[in-house]
Amino acid sequence: QVQLVESGGGLVQPGGSLRLSCAASGSFARLNAMGWYRQAPGKQRELVATITGGGSADYTDSVKGRFTISRDNAKNTVYLQMNSLKPEDTAVYYCNADIKPYFALTSYNHWGRGTQVTVSS
Repeated sequence: QVQLVESGGGLVQPGGSLRLSCAASGSFARLNAMGWYRQAPGKQRELVATITGGGSADYTDSVKGRFTISRDNAKNTVYLQMNSLKPEDTAVYYCNADIKPYFALTSYNHWGRGTQVTVSS
């Protein structure tokens, strides 16, 4: 069974940095695009950043220049380096991955359980 496990969340002061990690475990044929989403209290879940299997990244406008998404394909892990954090970045951050199982014709979307990021003084 495929699992996505996030780590690295926590409490940080405005202007600080955090690095989130998400590791995919289990047996699968291919790990395609991966990404990070976030959901603040009372708001809908929103896309933060995505990265393709080949390493092409895209970001929502509010985090451009502050966040960097990367991946280590050998470790089946995606990272989100978050710098210059603001109180409005406070949310639960979820890892997402498109994964193709063995012997399957299509891939499936998987979610992690989320990790809390709180930016506050």
